[in-house]
Amino acid sequence: MSRLNVQCLLLLALTLSLTPQLHPQTASPAPPSTPAPNPHGAMHGDSSWHEQMMQAHQRETESMRADIEKMRLSLAQIKANVPQITDSSEKARWQSNVDLWEVMLKNMQNMLEHMQPMEHSMGGAPEPSQSGKKPE
Repeated sequence: MSRLNVQCLLLLALTLSLTPQLHPQTASPAPPSTPAPNPHGAMHGDSSWHEQMMQAHQRETESMRADIEKMRLSLAQIKANVPQITDSSEKARWQSNVDLWEVMLKNMQNMLEHMQPMEHSMGGAPEPSQSGKKPE
């Protein structure tokens, strides 16, 4: 099989691996039997709902972290093959693909970094503005 075909298959596999991330088709869990939320949407006194939300958020964060790692490995393989391409237009095309995927990975990493503080605000340490200190 030619190098171009192998690279196309690798890019196709990378693209297909992102499809579940873009269009998840998992069934949502049944809502817990809890009292109705107050008019502002807060669920006071329902720690099981809060715990379920924290667990779901943690699963999504871990899933995204794993996807990013798989994408980094696939991108590294593509990057390793680009210097071996002899046709200049084909090499430029593949370098554009590499550049695109690097931007995509950076964006996903930024999203992951923004998701982590959410874990803390959903049940971890209080935010600095809510630490109990009064402004002077």
